Amino acid sequence: MFDKLDAVVVRYDELTEKLADPTIYDRQKEFKKISSERSGLEPVVQAYKEYKDIKQNVIDAKDMLVNESDPELKEMAREELNTGEKALVELEERLKILLLPKDPLDDKDVMIEIRAGAGGNEASIFVADVLRMYQNYFKELGFKSDMISFSESDEGIKEVIIAVKGDQVYSRMKYESGVHRVQRVPKTESQGRVHTSTITVAVLPEADEVEFELDMNDVRVDVYRAGGNGGQSVNTTDSAVRVTHLPTNTVVAIQDEKSQIKNKAKALKILTARIYDKMVRDAREKEAAERKGMVGTGDRSERIRTYNFPQGRLTDHRIGLTLYSLDKIIEGDLNPVVEALITHNQALLLQGESEA
Repeated sequence: MFDKLDAVVVRYDELTEKLADPTIYDRQKEFKKISSERSGLEPVVQAYKEYKDIKQNVIDAKDMLVNESDPELKEMAREELNTGEKALVELEERLKILLLPKDPLDDKDVMIEIRAGAGGNEASIFVADVLRMYQNYFKELGFKSDMISFSESDEGIKEVIIAVKGDQVYSRMKYESGVHRVQRVPKTESQGRVHTSTITVAVLPEADEVEFELDMNDVRVDVYRAGGNGGQSVNTTDSAVRVTHLPTNTVVAIQDEKSQIKNKAKALKILTARIYDKMVRDAREKEAAERKGMVGTGDRSERIRTYNFPQGRLTDHRIGLTLYSLDKIIEGDLNPVVEALITHNQALLLQGESEA
């Protein structure tokens, strides 16, 4: 482990030196890449420096216990030794986690698609509930979210797509992809029977232009007249836009805006995210060993979570987590769930590292 840590420090110093070169600001792509890598290494370097400082304190305390004759100073050294040794154990565990392989997508902004599944109106109502849950969670984390597409139903929302920006957004939201199941008594249920409904959530990392750029030669753009439920500004002009990625037959249709240009920009943004996400998932499916160290498969059809309102219970089926604080969670207190998923994934990765 310490050889790896020393190598990280060397690399960190190299990157710091490169950033000190004034000409780096003329090469924005290179500057961004170097800055990003250095920022990723900084927590490791700081923790390792803290470890070495405490390690030296422990050595000094041991030396004092052997060579010091003053009882008061020896007692101080003994306390310093006990405190330092405990801190070293904790820091070693922290450093092991910091050295785990990083998901290269973790610092990406995302697009989140939430759609009603089985259950009719109740599923649409739950889409609205989950959207509000996420939006409240984003406020707590300081993330910025913008509505990209919105389609209403009679009682709730059929489908909504939001763009989310912030620090390490994907690292916290990537575990949300899959089927979310809700069990509760609908407002229209006179007999008080519990109904089960489902929605699907897809979390798509947004690609930088440097990494992936949609080839417009592969895209067909069609315009048509907006109409029907769901458009925020449905009108009678040919402003609705449908874009089709011909190689994969992926289709995105947007009619929310009165402007054809705005609808096209939104549709292409969503299409780019979907194609990039598909490329990422296809690549990861080929790396079976890496997949074992991740929570869930990211499959849109995988049931990941149940929200049972009569019991006030949330269950995450991937890690066997059950929490009886659904009222707080549905209002945006997602941290206990997300942190448990992150910790579980880290434990799997640590296990894989120890077996390697």
